[in-house]
Amino acid sequence: MPTEIKRLFDFPYHQLETYNLKKALSTKYDGKWESISTQEYINQSNQLSRGLLKLGVQPNDKIAIISTNNRTEWNICDIGVLQTGAQTVPIYPTICKEDYEYVINHSEAIFCFVSDVEVLDKLNQIKDKTQLKGVFTFNDIKGEKSWKELLEAGKDDSNQNEVEARMKAVKEDDLATLIYTSGTTGKPKGVMLSHKNIVSNVLASEKKVPLEFGKDKALSFLPVCHIFERMILYLYQFCGAEIYFAESIDKLSENAQEIKPDVMTAVPRLYEKIYDKIILKGEDLSGIKKKLFFWAVNLGLEYKPYGANGWWYEKQLSLARKLIFSKWQAALGGNLKLMVSGSAALQPRLTRIFAAAGMPIMEGYGLTETSPVVSVNFINVDGVKGFRVGTVGKVIDGVEVKIAETGEILVKGPNVMLGYYKDPVKTAEVLKDGYFYSGDKGEIDKDGFLKITGRTKEMFKTSGGKYVIPPLLEGELKQSLFIEQIMVVGENEKMPAAIIQPNFDYLKDWANDNKISFTSNEDLIKNEKVIAKIQQAVDDCNIHFGKWERIKRFELTPDEWSIDGGHLTPTMKMKRAVIVQIYKDLYEKIYRP
Repeated sequence: MPTEIKRLFDFPYHQLETYNLKKALSTKYDGKWESISTQEYINQSNQLSRGLLKLGVQPNDKIAIISTNNRTEWNICDIGVLQTGAQTVPIYPTICKEDYEYVINHSEAIFCFVSDVEVLDKLNQIKDKTQLKGVFTFNDIKGEKSWKELLEAGKDDSNQNEVEARMKAVKEDDLATLIYTSGTTGKPKGVMLSHKNIVSNVLASEKKVPLEFGKDKALSFLPVCHIFERMILYLYQFCGAEIYFAESIDKLSENAQEIKPDVMTAVPRLYEKIYDKIILKGEDLSGIKKKLFFWAVNLGLEYKPYGANGWWYEKQLSLARKLIFSKWQAALGGNLKLMVSGSAALQPRLTRIFAAAGMPIMEGYGLTETSPVVSVNFINVDGVKGFRVGTVGKVIDGVEVKIAETGEILVKGPNVMLGYYKDPVKTAEVLKDGYFYSGDKGEIDKDGFLKITGRTKEMFKTSGGKYVIPPLLEGELKQSLFIEQIMVVGENEKMPAAIIQPNFDYLKDWANDNKISFTSNEDLIKNEKVIAKIQQAVDDCNIHFGKWERIKRFELTPDEWSIDGGHLTPTMKMKRAVIVQIYKDLYEKIYRP
């Protein structure tokens, strides 16, 4: 009798019965890809479960996992922990040690798995202030307990009956994991997700993904501690896709060329970076090659799905794909037929250009609290056309979306979280009458496509009482090749303004082409021609907005915004309050010169 998938640890067993992959999970160690089969995945997960039972782990204990990169060990730990009836607490590796301390204490985690020395050093600074009974490392680190010790202890299978009894006792409505939101403000909240929350989301999302079951390869590099990538990994397992874990973002292209993936996921910021690098290479061309390159780009920016531009456009697109876009595909392995985007709004130009290039990005919408997918674009399922540029697609099966009178998106379904851990007050604020109040504003068009129009928490009023929705302005401005990051400010001030981080890679190339001398980023942002280019982008953006919304002034930052610098969350969303604090002098210069 085939495994009925009700708990997260049912996925590997389903894969064993249905596909039995030789290369289920693959990670690169010391320059060499190492793979384990589905059977080995299950065997090692059981070893870990048995080892944890010997440590005295009980149902509902919390076990933290902190890993710099996605890797095979993470998944074995996840399944191994869940099989014991305990819950996993994934933690972003890049957050500060104080947040490590907060999450570990708030969740009451008793054991922790860490990937490497960098994470371990940070953890060791606060370990004594927690209830941790032990720390196990994935990498071999002298003087530290390796996770292999648990696997070794679990080779004795005399307590496997107990593991199976624990598995049987886990019900679909039981808590599976605590995911602490990276948070753009305040302390992270522990989102309680049940097995059913995530399993239902996987099974509903699978119908929208055109994977060739049991044959495709997937490249994983978004943090698996984020629910988006984690749900996707369960989805890959369900579909029998071989999963390869990229070494790092920097080696993404290199890894893609090695394994030739059919599918990968990313957040919009990474697609922007990929696009910017391609454009920079195009700028370096000359003569007819350069003209052809930008002819293809301009054609791609006009793309509409399902041949809506007519036969002549499609004829030209076919030629552009052969001459230019095939090289884009080759840079990412040559086999990509699908990319998925989540976490933040994707610029429509990126949706158009990558679809034109034959690598469509299917943008979706969701939150940690909804496990995460609420809606998603899809190419063609059972004759239904589900791809519309500028939207986040159609609501998935089993989930209901209602737009409140205020415009807020309300969600109901089996994917909606159990609540915030130890926080009934905040839970009650967002879970009302069976609906989750998302904090996002949206609208549903006549064909059932959901469009995000803003975020209620990011809206602000100027001192004149006018509302401004920063993400709309920011999305428009980031279409300029000269702008990498932008934050619109102006709450309770007389006008909207912007703090902008230029795209320094592009800017340096442009400056060299225009014979502008510079020795640093500081030189560039003070150059009158550079300022004029940014001003032009701002002016072009302002045309699309009402007078009260338009950006009246801006200041440029000399440094690049990053996760390590504190500007961005681990999923590359802006920490607005932090950015204002970092650039307090620029903010004051704008409003109180």
